[in-house]
Amino acid sequence: MVVWIIGLSGSGKTTLAGQVTARLRDAGRSVVMLDGDIVRELFKNDVDHSIEGRRRNAERLSRLTKFISDQEVDVVAAVLSIFPDWREWNRQNVHGYREVYLRASMETLLRRETKGLYARALRGEINNVVGVDIPFPEPENPDLVLDNNIDRTDFSEMVSSVVSLAMQERGSRKA
Repeated sequence: MVVWIIGLSGSGKTTLAGQVTARLRDAGRSVVMLDGDIVRELFKNDVDHSIEGRRRNAERLSRLTKFISDQEVDVVAAVLSIFPDWREWNRQNVHGYREVYLRASMETLLRRETKGLYARALRGEINNVVGVDIPFPEPENPDLVLDNNIDRTDFSEMVSSVVSLAMQERGSRKA
C-alpha cells in the first residue's frame, strides 16, 4: 500500500505523513515514510530545483516508492508531485497507490511560512518556486482531497481519513 500525499510547500504534507506513518505502525504495519526533501538529501542534493532537477527527483521518488512497495513494505510519501505523468506512472506501476491532495491556498501558505520562501519568490529574489514561478498542477483525480486552510495542531481527523483510505487496499498483491 502506498499513500502519496501531494501539496504545496507549507501545506502540512510532512506533518500529515508523519502522523499517518505513526498510526499505521501502531496498527502493526511495516511502513517507510518518504519526503521529497529528505530523498534529495539522501542523494547528496545532486539535483537542483529547476524543472529538470525536479523531474529527475520525481522519477527517483516514484521508482524508490515502487521498489519499497514491491518488498511488501507500505510507503507514505510527502511530495510536491508537480508532474501528472509521474502520478499516472504511479497509478499504473505501484500496487495499492492512493493519492491524497492536501489543499491550501497561497494566502494560507504565506501566513504559515517560516522560511520566507514564497515571500522572497513573489518579490523576485529567488526563482524555481512551485506555486509562484513554477506552476502547480492540482491533481485531477486524487483519491482523497483534504482542505488545510486553517491553522491546526490536531491532525487526527485528517489522519483517520487517510488511514481509512489506505486500508481499503489491503487485498493480496498481484504476482
